[in-house]
Amino acid sequence: MVPRSLIAHSVKLVASIALTCYMVGPGQSARAQEPSAPRPTEPSIFNTPGNILPTLGDAGTYLPEMAPVEDESKVVKLVLKRSERRVYVYEGEKVVSSYRVAVGKAGWETPLGTFKVLNMEENPIFKSFKSGRIIEPGPDNPLGVRWIGIWTNGKTQLGFHGTNEPELIGQAVSHGCIRMHNKDVTKLYNQVKEGTVVTVVP
Repeated sequence: MVPRSLIAHSVKLVASIALTCYMVGPGQSARAQEPSAPRPTEPSIFNTPGNILPTLGDAGTYLPEMAPVEDESKVVKLVLKRSERRVYVYEGEKVVSSYRVAVGKAGWETPLGTFKVLNMEENPIFKSFKSGRIIEPGPDNPLGVRWIGIWTNGKTQLGFHGTNEPELIGQAVSHGCIRMHNKDVTKLYNQVKEGTVVTVVP
């Protein structure tokens, strides 16, 4: 009688040989398969130190952050009514304030259409597009105390600004810009931002 332990050992040996041999055909000799080199381990969340997976509550760590949705009832936009010489400030569909302005004179009319605030500047420096003369900020500066640009062709710009001639507000006297009292353009400056939509109508 063959001991049970010897039978078990023989079974393991046969199984080992079967697993490490090639399948051979006629005229070929059986040869033990060389063990293949271990493949390099690619980094993944499963072989990081500690093998710690994020909980469901941490999903925001792996998902792109969503931009907050702006409340349309709070979105500010401007409507300049050229014939009225007045700009209206809207929050949603509600007018929250309006200001008297001066607009472009004949041949230099303030353009109609829809624009956006492109740039904003406190105490702007004035440079004449005709002569190139520069006027630093101060009481003699034709741009007053604030600048809110809404249009450019790459060389010249148009926008809302203050003035050193407040007596001309309400008239068509500019080269296309929208002049305002310094106190009014300061308020408007604080109500808008770059990207605010500006619509100019007749």
